[in-house]
Amino acid sequence: MNSTIELLLSHRSIRKFTDQNIPRELFDTLIRAGQSAATSNHVQAYSIIHVVNPENRRKLAELAGGQTYVAECSDFLVFCADMKRSTEAAERAGADIVRGMTEQLLVASVDTALMAQNVAIAAESEGLGLCYIGGIRNNPAAVSELLRLPDHVYPVFGMCLGYPDQQPDVKPRLPLESILKEDHYQDDNDAALVAQFDDTMRQYYLARTGGNKDTNWSEQLKPLFTSKLRPHMADFLKGKGFKLK
Repeated sequence: MNSTIELLLSHRSIRKFTDQNIPRELFDTLIRAGQSAATSNHVQAYSIIHVVNPENRRKLAELAGGQTYVAECSDFLVFCADMKRSTEAAERAGADIVRGMTEQLLVASVDTALMAQNVAIAAESEGLGLCYIGGIRNNPAAVSELLRLPDHVYPVFGMCLGYPDQQPDVKPRLPLESILKEDHYQDDNDAALVAQFDDTMRQYYLARTGGNKDTNWSEQLKPLFTSKLRPHMADFLKGKGFKLK
């Protein structure tokens, strides 16, 4: 394997960081690397809020569910899906704009995720660690107010960046056979493959916690699908101008 593939296969979330700050020149380079990601029709439907104010960092950590590393990492970013800039540019060019289409929401969300992953890979290539913060969507209205996000812009997730102060093991992934299908969707062997993966994850959790966490992948999924996960998001997105038309 080449070094790029080795880097990708070694990804792990980092939640403990040293006090060392990321040099500004390197930080800007990471963002430029993010901009080089693929983007639908060159729309570049994203904006990044670099949260520098310590008090705002603390507020975001609380809004994201008490994730203290949001306040403790060198740099914290909030990646936002942004259809405001591009639609207004087209409008100034003379277009009769249609806003609120579901496809616009999808394009902006996908563009944002691709851009963020480029930033993540670039950061890890420089020896940095990161952790995505989906908890930003726990309180998207409060986050939007704090960051002064206008209509047609919504916070997708956050990202902690910094120099790692831990080296956790790489978390196993599903067997390739369970996610790679040829020609058509096939799930005849999924139950067996998931059972195999559950055994793998049980051993991973036991080893990581010194025997204190006896669970598996399927068990960990249960809370996600036995309650309505972030039911506020539909109304929030509609309120931000993403009408899902």
